[in-house]
Amino acid sequence: MPKLGRGPYPCAVSTHASPSLTERRKAATQLEIAHAAMELFATRGPQDTTAEEIARRAGIALRTFYRYFRSKEDAVSPLLASGADRWRDLLEATEPGTALPRALESAVEQALLPPDEEATRALLRTRGLLRAAAGDPALRAVWYRVNQESEERLVPVIARLSDGRLDDLEVRVTAAAATDAIRIALETWAGTETGVEGPDSPADLAVRCLRQFGRPAGS
Repeated sequence: MPKLGRGPYPCAVSTHASPSLTERRKAATQLEIAHAAMELFATRGPQDTTAEEIARRAGIALRTFYRYFRSKEDAVSPLLASGADRWRDLLEATEPGTALPRALESAVEQALLPPDEEATRALLRTRGLLRAAAGDPALRAVWYRVNQESEERLVPVIARLSDGRLDDLEVRVTAAAATDAIRIALETWAGTETGVEGPDSPADLAVRCLRQFGRPAGS
């Protein structure tokens, strides 16, 4: 089974080619900034948080912050994107021949069920961030952009798993449905006090969303 990694929700570590040392250092710095931004946004709100405060929390200079990000809201995008990348890696690791609906449900369940305390805390921080985004258009735009990019990257994964059984339109619709299942599940859960496991948890909601997308309207 793939190893689990750190992110807004737990999923598999990417099996793609290893990045260079420079790329790893850059990614590590971006994640440190992202964690600082997420914590401040979740506790104080984006309106009351400045780029200077995020940089200070991350232990970097303000000019370094702007070397990586255009705005304070954009600073959380690496965390959101890394979670999407990892759940996509889980899907890519699916056993050949697995039915696509089952593969999607299994990947979602594994991605959104935290295996340890660190993953639980990360998921709870994501709830705080999504609550903050509900009242902040700029932060919400980052969330939607990350989801759109995730959907686009999911298309070739779905195409490979379908093994020719879906045409291009069906592949794109499936990628959109899978992405929206997680997005809607997390947004719905963020508006509640429900725990990270069991009924109405992110994993439960996401699977329900997937099954609803696959069911004819009104059935």
